[in-house]
Amino acid sequence: MSRSRLTALYVLALVVGVGSAWLWLTRVGPSGVDAGVWRVNLLAGSPNADAYTRARVAIGALLALDRRETLYYIARTDQRGEPLRAQCRYRLTGTAPAARWWSITAYDKDFFLFENSAKRYSVNVETAPRDAAGWVVFEVGPETVTGTPPDLPTRGEGTLLLTLRLYNPALALQRDPAALAAPRIDVVGSCR
Repeated sequence: MSRSRLTALYVLALVVGVGSAWLWLTRVGPSGVDAGVWRVNLLAGSPNADAYTRARVAIGALLALDRRETLYYIARTDQRGEPLRAQCRYRLTGTAPAARWWSITAYDKDFFLFENSAKRYSVNVETAPRDAAGWVVFEVGPETVTGTPPDLPTRGEGTLLLTLRLYNPALALQRDPAALAAPRIDVVGSCR
């Protein structure tokens, strides 16, 4: 085999190897369990985490704690199974999770916060709007939509990720994270 063909084969192998690893880390869902449309990685923050889990945590810029301290749920789709998009408006509805403290944060596809004029980057146990029955009800979406501004603003177009963090979750949730009565994510109105 000629030297140029061998070099081309090495380069191709390198591109395929790096490309497949990047695809695995950024597109293939982490191992874990689902609670509605929310997925929790059971190995995040664990000393038993494999190399892929540790790499995903590093890419997502999350400093993961052990699940006795924190559970991290990520939603990538709405209740219809459609991908969440920054240009759409969503209503989140549910009961407050069984944890000492919790928050929901909106991120773009690279796990960066959305810039917004309100300087609101998350909704939490203390700031979440509630209805008359005590249910947590709030909206996530673009600031430019006419009418009531969203409780958690997004900007631009493309991927939207929602992260629900439960700090000091109830023992029952630590044992069975899939038992979370997860907030619903419903699209509001038409989505461009």
